[in-house]
Amino acid sequence: MKLTLKIAKVLVQLINGESIPNHSAKSRLIDDLVSENIITRKGKHKKSLELLDKTDLHTYLANQLQVNDLNKYTLALENENSTRAEFVKITTDSKKSKERAFKGFLVNSYNSIKAELNNETIIINPDKGSFVFIYDYESFKVPKEITIIGVENAKNFSQIQEQKYLFENINPLFVSRYPQNRNKDFIKWMNSIPNNYLHFGDFDIAGIGIYLNEYKKHLSGKSTFFIPENIKSVLRKNGNRERFDNQKINFKIDNIQESKILELIDIIQLEKKGLDQEYYIENDSQR
Repeated sequence: MKLTLKIAKVLVQLINGESIPNHSAKSRLIDDLVSENIITRKGKHKKSLELLDKTDLHTYLANQLQVNDLNKYTLALENENSTRAEFVKITTDSKKSKERAFKGFLVNSYNSIKAELNNETIIINPDKGSFVFIYDYESFKVPKEITIIGVENAKNFSQIQEQKYLFENINPLFVSRYPQNRNKDFIKWMNSIPNNYLHFGDFDIAGIGIYLNEYKKHLSGKSTFFIPENIKSVLRKNGNRERFDNQKINFKIDNIQESKILELIDIIQLEKKGLDQEYYIENDSQR
């Protein structure tokens, strides 16, 4: 994905607090930023774009596009005399860019899991408030009966103990979508092991899109989307209408083979609501 001059200027305007007509900023990058809840689309007929979080936008640009200074990048695009060397410096010379190259992913567990790393036995059982970072993931192995659960949101990942009731019938190891995000390290690891993958994300169109576009298409038959049994009643009572209005389908429904996802899409479209996965932390009285 490339950041064009037109969209770069749009992002600069959004950072400056401006509201931009949606029709003037159509691009895959904008769609991604909306699905990541970094930018929001407002309005029913004449939609507009507004920035939700400057820090998240800068982090996204650095991690995904290696654009570490949006203003310098925009100026370089505007200057026809900019050299390739100048672009390389703008897109690589920063601490954030170096962090992007730091391979691996975070894991968490509320049960002790005996694993293998570099041919040595390790126990994954982080103390409360801490996680385990797997750097040499190529040599990382867990028992095949362990279900790998990808967690979309940081709050859920950090408070998995409070969601234990959701996964009583499986033995899980949780992997955070951040900071690795679209980094392919996790996908490479999943494809090298026999374990099944369960995706735990937001129960809305954007959450389904993240699962299908970032995970399912790479993991095929070994992956499923986690859907609580009470999702219909919870979505109806506690879902958010604005989440539904501001999100756009970025996948082909006809290509979906998981019947439960199709059922969830029907529920979302019927109720015209979306639900944050954090609900299941704060409402654990429903266990």
